[in-house]
Amino acid sequence: MPMSSVLFTEHPTQDGHVIAEVKLNAERSLNALTLEMCEEMLPRLRAWATDERVVAVLLDSAGEKAFCAGGDVVNLYKTITGEGDPSFPERFFETEYRLDFLYTYPKPVICWGNGIVMGGGMGLLSASSHRVVTETSRLAMPEVTIGLYPDVGASWFLNRLPNGAGRF
Repeated sequence: MPMSSVLFTEHPTQDGHVIAEVKLNAERSLNALTLEMCEEMLPRLRAWATDERVVAVLLDSAGEKAFCAGGDVVNLYKTITGEGDPSFPERFFETEYRLDFLYTYPKPVICWGNGIVMGGGMGLLSASSHRVVTETSRLAMPEVTIGLYPDVGASWFLNRLPNGAGRF
């Protein structure tokens, strides 16, 4: 049986509540978000939003190298070169951007941004109400260096970083 690329765990607290955990589990691809991963996460997050037992959500990842190195560029490239499903980019971005709407989530969302955090990972980190970075965190929006617009809400969150840090 293949291992799931997203793991969901509910950690009970002493007072009978639950801290829900979403763990990106695609270490070989640096936990880059695929359409399937996004489609797995959305319904679970929606269910937890209204579950009175859940008091917070933790976003983290497998491995030490990366929280999330972005989105599914492999399938996007296949579409551009005519090998992939032409409907993939629209479906992927629509679903990924719904995840990045976490800033409206009704409960605390704690994101453990360890290691590489780029593109889609930055969208998840920035949309979380509580962001944790470590000594190994490397934050980036690399799409700007190749001429793409900064997506996943980056034009919103980069402008709100202290002391103009978003320019860099």
